[in-house]
Amino acid sequence: MNKIDEAIAVLGALGLPKGQQNERSALTLLALLDLREDTSWRRVKKRPIRIHDMMVFMLKHYGREYAENSRETIRRQTIHQFQQAAIVVKNPDDPRRPTNSPNTVYAITDEALDILRKYGGVDWETALQKFVKKQGKLVEKYEKRKKKHQISVSLPNGTLVDFSPGKHNELQAKILEEFRGTFCPDAKVVYVGDAAKKLLYLDEDLLDQLKIPITEHDKLPDVVLYDPENNNLFLIEAVTAHGPLSPKRQIELEETLQQCKARRVYVSAFPDFREFKRHMEQIAWETEVWIENNPGHMIHFNGPQFFTVYSD
Repeated sequence: MNKIDEAIAVLGALGLPKGQQNERSALTLLALLDLREDTSWRRVKKRPIRIHDMMVFMLKHYGREYAENSRETIRRQTIHQFQQAAIVVKNPDDPRRPTNSPNTVYAITDEALDILRKYGGVDWETALQKFVKKQGKLVEKYEKRKKKHQISVSLPNGTLVDFSPGKHNELQAKILEEFRGTFCPDAKVVYVGDAAKKLLYLDEDLLDQLKIPITEHDKLPDVVLYDPENNNLFLIEAVTAHGPLSPKRQIELEETLQQCKARRVYVSAFPDFREFKRHMEQIAWETEVWIENNPGHMIHFNGPQFFTVYSD
């Protein structure tokens, strides 16, 4: 392998995430070590270096040219992760140097330098295991942090689903817990999407029973519930980044559900009134609106069957 490929392999072995196992990060590591194509890993050295000078090194010794405005990308998408993985230290010559100083430098840590000098030798694996055991793999740290912020919801059948973090998925979790608990507590969960994973839960038997094409589940809204006692199918769109159940969206869903005999209840769910106001003009008539921070109420868009006289 050439030095760039070797550096990518090293970053993978050290437990850097996939986003840092690339040519940009490999070249950054080589620049930090002053490691050229014809230099042995045994001769790598520690030297404080600015990101600008790293880019000069990349062009001079590896023919890779990065525009001057790439410095921020290198800093945020490579150097930061190197620091978190205990591979790099910032301003070792003057830790009090201001963050935005043009003289900010980075250097390889003594511990990382020691094991990197062993790369390709008989002691490499042993040294690597000791380093990883002490510092941990960054990819594993990220995964633990991600799991820590996951949103878990228990479905009626006992299945536990884990939503990835984010406002959209927080709203979906509230739909399953609060909307369902208030308005259709006996409803079964047919389908649940996820902003990151796309498909989080799918009851294929229930889809088949309802005559909803299984192959077109990706066309369904974020949450689908079915109340068998009243034969109501709740089609719920969680509105954060994407829009509500508009007339266009309703027509598309009716085409997908043309064989389904259940009565459709279309619901646009919003986290608050501010988000509701942003999308209000897009909402289709004869649909419902549910707002998370007022979970006990619904807003009905048109329909005389809901005229009610309220009294104390």
